[in-house]
Amino acid sequence: MVPPNNEPKVAFDFRKGDQPQGIDFHTLVTPGKDFIRPPRTRADPLLRVPQGGMIAFHRADFHRVLLNHVSSRCRTFTKKRLVSYQQMDSQSPDSVALHFQDGTSATCDVLIGADGVKSATRRIFVEELASMARAKGCPNDAQKILDLGSPRWSGTLAYRAIIPSQKLRTLLPHHRVLENPVVYFGADSQLTVYPIARGSLINFAAMRARYDREYTYFDQPWVQDVAVEELLNEFDKWEPEAQALFKSIERVNRWAIHTTLPLPSFVSRHVALLGDAAHAMMPYQGAGAGQAIEDAYVLASLLADSRTTLATLDRALHAYDIVRRPFAQRVQDASRENGLLYTLNYPGLTFDRPALPGTPEDAQKLEEISTRIRRNWEWAWTTTVDADLQRALRMLNNPPGRKGWSCSTG
Repeated sequence: MVPPNNEPKVAFDFRKGDQPQGIDFHTLVTPGKDFIRPPRTRADPLLRVPQGGMIAFHRADFHRVLLNHVSSRCRTFTKKRLVSYQQMDSQSPDSVALHFQDGTSATCDVLIGADGVKSATRRIFVEELASMARAKGCPNDAQKILDLGSPRWSGTLAYRAIIPSQKLRTLLPHHRVLENPVVYFGADSQLTVYPIARGSLINFAAMRARYDREYTYFDQPWVQDVAVEELLNEFDKWEPEAQALFKSIERVNRWAIHTTLPLPSFVSRHVALLGDAAHAMMPYQGAGAGQAIEDAYVLASLLADSRTTLATLDRALHAYDIVRRPFAQRVQDASRENGLLYTLNYPGLTFDRPALPGTPEDAQKLEEISTRIRRNWEWAWTTTVDADLQRALRMLNNPPGRKGWSCSTG
């Protein structure tokens, strides 16, 4: 694996593939050299961000790296499922009581809900926020907050598979995906494919979007093994280059992609949410896991700071919410917009026929699509979580002031 550097790299090739002859229309390249931003105040450091490309590796390898570096002081339990929690006196130790599915219980000073898109922590969390709204005389807000607890179906189904590179190479020896990540665009559909595991495997995801079903509830299992024929039928009009990918698939499962609606806060007293529990997003920037890691990095740094004690815990959690929530929710919004662009659903940028090479109208639409996608992705190259962390740490020196959120209706 090549370590990251500041050389320009191909992030994705863009190709419209839902027609007999596909069209290449853009190569998304991460800019080379460092991005440098001068300090905004005397307390700010000089911001230098290396803008090199991405590194792709298998999720299991990433998990292994994390587990290999867990401190020996940490105790891990992998078979515990939280059912509910209850907050007691926030000024005393062990102020949060935890109740698990196996009948056991525990207490803690602070609960970090990182339990995914189906988060049990979030379910209780919104009930707490709703109770606070009712106590402030805001019953309408209370009901709106309760509605934020459950994940919603995005209207998108993802067909996911891992393809042996050698099998694809046998079918099409010089397939571009063997070298570079590719996004294939189509009406209400798209493919994202890229090499992983040092090029020995291809990660494959094919999306079918129904935006008229967005934010509804999905009444089937979220993940199902399906016949490869179902995938072939859904994409039977796509170009031969895409068909070679489909024919290389041995096993495929179908995922109902779910998201969460934006919360007014990631913190309720001594409970904080992070990752998908806080901001489950569409996969069209590959940013969900990265945002969870940035959440954890900022929150862990705040909690580990010597200025954070049980008496000042509220201040640390408030700083986390102030810094991370707006940024993560902006990324969440940009990921959704990219989905509209990838599936040719963005207003004014749709196609009702195959795109034709050299046609000014088609070329202009494809150029606008790539421009918007690049604009949505620039935060990944021009910002750094370290700058946000420094801002959050400075907030530990000051009282948190007004915490949380206020009612918008009576």
